[in-house]
Amino acid sequence: MNSKENLQIGVLFGGRSGEHEVSLMSARSVLGALDPEKYAIIQIGITHEGTWLAGDNVHEAMLSGNTAQLKPVTYLPDPTRKGLHILRETEHGTVLDHFADIDVFIPVLHGTFGEDGTLQGLFELAGVAYVGAGVLGAAVGMDKAIFKDVMTANGIPVVEGFVVSRGQLQNQPETVLDRAEALGSYPLFTKPANMGSSVGVTKCRNRSDLYEGLLDAARFDRRILIERGINAREIEISVLGNADPIASIPGEIRPAADFYSYEAKYHDDRSELFIPAPIPTETAEWMRATAIRAYRAIDCAGMARVDFLLDRDTGEFYLNEVNTIPGFTQISMYPKLWEASGLPYPQLIDRLIELALERRRERDQTEWRYER
Repeated sequence: MNSKENLQIGVLFGGRSGEHEVSLMSARSVLGALDPEKYAIIQIGITHEGTWLAGDNVHEAMLSGNTAQLKPVTYLPDPTRKGLHILRETEHGTVLDHFADIDVFIPVLHGTFGEDGTLQGLFELAGVAYVGAGVLGAAVGMDKAIFKDVMTANGIPVVEGFVVSRGQLQNQPETVLDRAEALGSYPLFTKPANMGSSVGVTKCRNRSDLYEGLLDAARFDRRILIERGINAREIEISVLGNADPIASIPGEIRPAADFYSYEAKYHDDRSELFIPAPIPTETAEWMRATAIRAYRAIDCAGMARVDFLLDRDTGEFYLNEVNTIPGFTQISMYPKLWEASGLPYPQLIDRLIELALERRRERDQTEWRYER
């Protein structure tokens, strides 16, 4: 490990969500981009069950499944007991041994228990700096249904849709199906309200597809979003910053599959990325401005990828979602857009760490105790 003069960076990956494997792919690229001459890097893998593990070559061990040599660790929410601690079992019970200090966490965790505000809540309680959105931004960005409401309140166009619960689907399936079909003609889309990487997303072409899609989405969340389908081009913009965010040039994805599914994103190299997106300059500027509006509307910080849908039939644009911990693999759109905008991957990681420290300093200006 490097000298204490170097920032201690804790890189978290894996996690309990359906995007565990995607997180491992993103983490490989992030770990490769961090300069070991500049940072002391502490790898922390989280298993499917939620156990935090540290030690030597954690990422490699997680990929191979050979984690026996790793040590279970924890990070306490108590700001007076800082640092990563090893959990050591003794005849008198579990003992905490200090393992490493952490100056900044980089959560490379996609989906639930990482991107949804829960982990950010731990970091806030502990008073430690971390890359990315806070509790509010992460939670609203993750919940597709609440996010739509916030966008609508801010005059930003979104595709029509509504939410049903797993219980409603189980108890009143025909009512749910009828209401969904009232949105418009097929295709319709079904999605878990809280999930990313297109996990649990189905393009439904008939009532049978719709029911199966709802059941699949219900596997991953108790709340299910149903949306009207449109014949869309998919345009994405990367945003970077805290109080004064900036937007990258837009990029377009032309998926190999029917839509940008999990398989098309991570296992099918026929999907094409066009950077910059072949759209008019005025349209690109409007989208960049709208991306920043959406970013600020949910109180985002650090980074986000903002996804738009362009209706091929009407020419109308809709804001689809804001990903507060976007994919960070070498083929992911977020870093590729910044590279095309003049910010190479290693410098992007450096900037994200700077923004995390900046946000921590701003937070520390807040008074937490009221005294008359």
